[in-house]
Amino acid sequence: MNFRDIFQNKQKIKNIIRLVTKENAQVCEDLEQEVYIKALKNKDKYTETGKFQNWITTITYNVSRDYLKSAKNRNETQIEDENIVVNIKDRKRSPEETMLQKERQLRISRAINSLNKKHREVVILSEIENITYEEIACRLKCPVGTVKSRIYNAKKELYNILKDLIEN
Repeated sequence: MNFRDIFQNKQKIKNIIRLVTKENAQVCEDLEQEVYIKALKNKDKYTETGKFQNWITTITYNVSRDYLKSAKNRNETQIEDENIVVNIKDRKRSPEETMLQKERQLRISRAINSLNKKHREVVILSEIENITYEEIACRLKCPVGTVKSRIYNAKKELYNILKDLIEN
């Protein structure tokens, strides 16, 4: 295991942190750095018998859960000075935000479904199921370069379809 192995999983680490914590970009970046530090400090504990991706994913989930536990504990502390005003972030979405999120997800699903079969297939495998290019190539019985090309073209097409969502 080396730096390259860790940074090859950078996007997966970011996605897990965002998914678990639902925090802003700054907090997510801090947690991402914490994952890198823990991985490097504990690299001698990694055994080559397991998949590296599973090991780094476990570290990421643990760092995210630890953050949520500590955030919960911070919110449970008592404020003794009544003159202090505290803004507590409400993690619940308003009905409008929930509706907008559902509409956004529906548009994305429709956009993916509008892709041709080969493009739709690789997008679902890589972006939704988080399968590596090599595993997709084995599954589809085609070269890795073909998988990369299809993903690139599919993302380009999705960008054109969903441009207004992305730019807002």
